Amino acid sequence: MFINKNFEQIQSKGIEIQAINQQINNFKKGFPCADLVKPATPGDGILTFSKDSIEKIVKFYEYNSKNVRVIKFVPASGAASRMFKSLFSFLENNNDYDEKLKKFHSDKSFNSVYNFINRIKDFAFYNDLKAILSDAGINIEEKLANKKYDVIIDYLLNEKGLDYGKLPKGLLLFHRYIDHNRMAFEEHLVEAAKYGTVKNGKAAIHFTVSPEHLKKFKDQIDLTAEKYEKQYDVSYDISFSVQKPSTDTIAVDMNNKPFREADGSLLFRPGGHGALIENLNDLEGDIVFIKNIDNIVPDRLKSETTVYKKVIGGLLLKLQQQIFEYLKLLDKNERENTKLKEIAEFTQSELNIKLPSDFKNLKSSGKIKFLFEHLNRPIRICGMVKNEGEPGGGPFWVKNSKGEVSLQIVESSQIDQGNTGQKAILQSATHFNPVDLVCGVKNYKGEPFDLHQFIDYETGFISIKSKDGKNLKAQELPGLWNGAMANWITIFVEVPVITFNPVKTVNDLLREQHQP
Repeated sequence: MFINKNFEQIQSKGIEIQAINQQINNFKKGFPCADLVKPATPGDGILTFSKDSIEKIVKFYEYNSKNVRVIKFVPASGAASRMFKSLFSFLENNNDYDEKLKKFHSDKSFNSVYNFINRIKDFAFYNDLKAILSDAGINIEEKLANKKYDVIIDYLLNEKGLDYGKLPKGLLLFHRYIDHNRMAFEEHLVEAAKYGTVKNGKAAIHFTVSPEHLKKFKDQIDLTAEKYEKQYDVSYDISFSVQKPSTDTIAVDMNNKPFREADGSLLFRPGGHGALIENLNDLEGDIVFIKNIDNIVPDRLKSETTVYKKVIGGLLLKLQQQIFEYLKLLDKNERENTKLKEIAEFTQSELNIKLPSDFKNLKSSGKIKFLFEHLNRPIRICGMVKNEGEPGGGPFWVKNSKGEVSLQIVESSQIDQGNTGQKAILQSATHFNPVDLVCGVKNYKGEPFDLHQFIDYETGFISIKSKDGKNLKAQELPGLWNGAMANWITIFVEVPVITFNPVKTVNDLLREQHQP
């Protein structure tokens, strides 16, 4: 399949040839669909907390988190271009301008260009846009009055102006304040100061970014971090990483042969957010909060989101303490361990780990082996929001190829849509995944887990794309919070919908939650 220069290309990316062969084999056989058993619901896979319980667990987090290394992990590599899809379409439409304006006025829906223009002064970036137009000798008020919306949009999206169409979301102005405006990444700095500060007054935050945006991120950090350090009496430990070339996946043609460019080189594509398990694996933290770059709110709404960060963080630390205590007992491997029954009950009732049907009949050594193996894993506490029709994955009880049932976050793309039973379970979900989780990534000895050992490699995804007019198949790695964490200890917690405020389109910034 490969010629010499292909091997050189593969080697330069740091990819093992066995991994390439496995990816091609995945294209040939496909990935199995998820086998849903039932949705996770409150009382059956999703924990809910009373007001009193919340206060107690928040205090527990505030006391115990000071002595561990807390890191806020923010996937921030996505370009903002998809946010501006409707605006790009407006510019690219080749109809005469009168026809374009007719179409403009015919659609007044929330995500329409009409709504964008009608409320343009409500965006945090309005003053910057006005200033850069002024520098070019253009008066934005005149252009609005004369309905020359294409000029305004052109200066927003393209290099002659703010170049927002090419910037990452993290570097866009999201929120307005009385005396300043904030980019998305700045809101994450503020949030880290509120729940990620440890005993020495440091708050660690890690951004995963695209290589082409790394310098811009660093420049902005240099300009702004000190201001928030003074404001919140905190010292930031800010780090960056990029998606590793070794996590790219090979593309194939429709006959499952490697897709070749015109010069004979192989086509590789990014492996999706599942590739970030590599970046997470490299972090030297005790507990790691994960939250997407665009899911952030202004200060007036931060208090409630901060409380629930401390809730999931506190629950993780509390469970981890008990798990570590039990693992130390199991590690002694005592034949007549008097606490085996207690440990087994904790494993099943508190950690959602199903015991095998013949567990009671196992010898002590067999019970110890099972319990040790299932407790000695990374742990994640995932916030889940009541389903209000938002797209995205949800919490389910899922059966794997070994017949084991566990809690998993499942995307609709993993479901066999032709199976009416599976589709019915999918549609009966009461909650969805807002990507709001905290991870315990060290074992009971204080050593970091090798997170590769807990990936379910059968949960990848294949999609059809095109390049130079030719169809191709692309493969995504097991998703970061799906298959990449499939074999972790998993706990789901109900959190309020206010914790989920993503910005998928530019007009999402006009929603009440993102306005002052």
